[in-house]
Amino acid sequence: MVEEKEGSGSSKPAGDSSPQLQEPLGHVKKSKQQVSEGFTIKAMMKNTLVRGPPSAGAFKERPPKPTIFRKFYERGDLPIALDHDTKGNRIAWKVEIETLDYSSYLPIFFHGLCEMTFPHEFFARQGIHDMLEHGGNKILPVIPQLIIPIKINSGDGIEYSQQKRENIGDLIQETLEALERCGGENAFINIKYMIPTYQSCILN
Repeated sequence: MVEEKEGSGSSKPAGDSSPQLQEPLGHVKKSKQQVSEGFTIKAMMKNTLVRGPPSAGAFKERPPKPTIFRKFYERGDLPIALDHDTKGNRIAWKVEIETLDYSSYLPIFFHGLCEMTFPHEFFARQGIHDMLEHGGNKILPVIPQLIIPIKINSGDGIEYSQQKRENIGDLIQETLEALERCGGENAFINIKYMIPTYQSCILN
């Protein structure tokens, strides 16, 4: 009896290799899906994923627009500071309001009407109120210089009212009426010349 050599039953001829796995008949390899913009030729092809439109950004927070008022305030060129008392916030003027150069300062404050962040918006509106209240005969000569910032802010009215829930058009109307009341007997004529749609709050 011939003794079998160990492992002789499992030996394989030289050069033999294990069979490779093959894809079954009829199998179709999936093509890679491509991404395309809408309304293009690629978008109509098979295995194409159409990318949606970009976000319009309607609810994206917009940074405040830089204004002349903000520039002067942040440089420390305006004679104002914030003061707190039991009635709330108010402006602490560093000089007597009556001594201010209205031809320089009043237009700057009017440019700040479109500010939307504290304390800039508070300083601009309260500053205008204080200056009109104490300006007297200094107001009338400055009215022509106020028309441009008033028109600029009127254009921003829709955007501002949407973001702050405040109608800047009403604010400008109140300001014009204050100008008419405080600007002397020729104030209405000057305002009407610059803004033909304005209606007098005194004559009507």
